[in-house]
Amino acid sequence: MDISEVARKSGIAASALRYYERMGLIHSLGRDGARRKFAPTVLDQLALIALGQVAGFSLDEIRVMFTPGGELNIDRGMLSSKADELDRMVKRLKAMSEGLRHAVACPAPSHAACPSFRRLLKAASAGALEGRQRKLAPRRGMRETAPAEAPYLETPP
Repeated sequence: MDISEVARKSGIAASALRYYERMGLIHSLGRDGARRKFAPTVLDQLALIALGQVAGFSLDEIRVMFTPGGELNIDRGMLSSKADELDRMVKRLKAMSEGLRHAVACPAPSHAACPSFRRLLKAASAGALEGRQRKLAPRRGMRETAPAEAPYLETPP
């Protein structure tokens, strides 16, 4: 199939297909003139990429789910870790939903006077702080360029 047919059948823009190919997520069979050609199995690979993205995997994490030949090679431990992460997220979102629903019906004279709403605010601020700390933590391949009090990350040259 040429790239336009893959784009039409998958609903993924040709530019995204070229990007996925540059990232090593999919591989073309070659070219027919200026157009890339793909095996029909690329549609299954694209479906797995879409599923992985919906589940919250990064494209780098998805890439390791394929062998260099494009066959599936999914690490069950990685799937289990992602499922655990999603379970924690669902639990936090459920608690937030319940807290908001309580705030709607709370008989307290103001939200600030409601103990349940105060707990919701405390949990939300703790989660926001945790998220900021996670974003600021140095990642593999990155280095800190400022003191710990004011972290600034820079991609190495």
